[in-house]
Amino acid sequence: MNKTLKTILVVLVVIVVALGSFAGGFVTGHLVPFAGIPGLQEPAVSAPPTTSPDQQSATPEDMKTLFAPFWEAWNLVHENYVDQPVDDVALMRGAISGMMQALGDQHSSYMDPQDYADANASLDGSYEGIGAYVDTTTPYLTIISPIPGSPAESAGLKPGDQIIEIDGEDMTDSTAEAARLKVLGPAGTTVHLSILRKGEADLIELDIVRQKITIASASGKMLENNIAYVQVTTFGSNTTPELLAALKDLMAQNPSGIILDLRNNGGGFLSTSVEVTSQFVGEGVVLYEEYGDGTRTTYDVMPGGLATDVNIPMIVLINEGSASASEIVAGALQDLGRAKLVGTVSYGKGSVQNWIPLSNDNGAVRITIAKWLTPNENTIHKIGLTPDYPVEITDEDRTAGLDPQLDKAVEVLMEMIGN
Repeated sequence: MNKTLKTILVVLVVIVVALGSFAGGFVTGHLVPFAGIPGLQEPAVSAPPTTSPDQQSATPEDMKTLFAPFWEAWNLVHENYVDQPVDDVALMRGAISGMMQALGDQHSSYMDPQDYADANASLDGSYEGIGAYVDTTTPYLTIISPIPGSPAESAGLKPGDQIIEIDGEDMTDSTAEAARLKVLGPAGTTVHLSILRKGEADLIELDIVRQKITIASASGKMLENNIAYVQVTTFGSNTTPELLAALKDLMAQNPSGIILDLRNNGGGFLSTSVEVTSQFVGEGVVLYEEYGDGTRTTYDVMPGGLATDVNIPMIVLINEGSASASEIVAGALQDLGRAKLVGTVSYGKGSVQNWIPLSNDNGAVRITIAKWLTPNENTIHKIGLTPDYPVEITDEDRTAGLDPQLDKAVEVLMEMIGN
């Protein structure tokens, strides 16, 4: 067996590399049991251990007993599987994926090279696909909202749509994350989606031509009544400079109030969440990162923010699609008394992941390394942030193009400005 491949397999259980903290993204794994078919089951076969001396020597001394069954299974597959030769790289990646699933943590997972590239591309502000925010924590891939001007919007996808089939393939036994990856693809190609929509008896069939999707991660505009509106859609590599540009323009107009829209923002880099928070508050703790041994890292506000004047009242919009880094920002601004929250209870992702690339371009593992707490030392994991002013958006509101959450934010701001 190739020595490099053996080394990779052994290293899987002893990785101790640490990169920058990352908080974001939804991943769900489903383990589906396989039921044997009566009458086709082969009798059990007993055989001596099949681990070779070469494989034993490649395994660390203190792990030889632990790994003996793995190498036995590896060799049995190579010796007995009906379709030979087997794909060693696919087996290696499958082993990593199974190991990550065995942790029982929905946010720890393996990303193969394409998954890893796609994940990084989306945080850089561009990718190739249909252009929709999606929820991968549901049984079927579910549309949160199409991106304005995207192929998804042009095709008529709506919030709440569930993708049941992709190019004729039933997604019932696939994870929502696997479905998301199937929807992605080269610009100019067509993907056929079968959609289950609430209130519709039959599936809706849509052909959507993929495009290169470029998303501004931060933007702003002035609303009526001299209110500055800022939207942050992700916490990626371009977010801070884009936010600074938007705020310089808006703050030069002397706004009476500020609305920060974090709805349907699934998160991103933890460091970016600290930078974004620091634009709106002058001092204090943004979050605590708490590790398994009980130790903590404290992230303080960075000086020099552009919109820290407490005389300019502030509202943050959140909803069930606001997660991770979005919750860090909203939770900090709420705890520090800088802003009130309007909308619905947020997603509730209070953990931090490291994305650790594997050698030889074999993708990366995403490992939960800590939980984070708000400045008041509260955890929001599986709880979410509770808005100060709860406001729902109904399907009827969306159909009519109404945004009662934004309307409520403006109403509250005008009261605060008046006081």
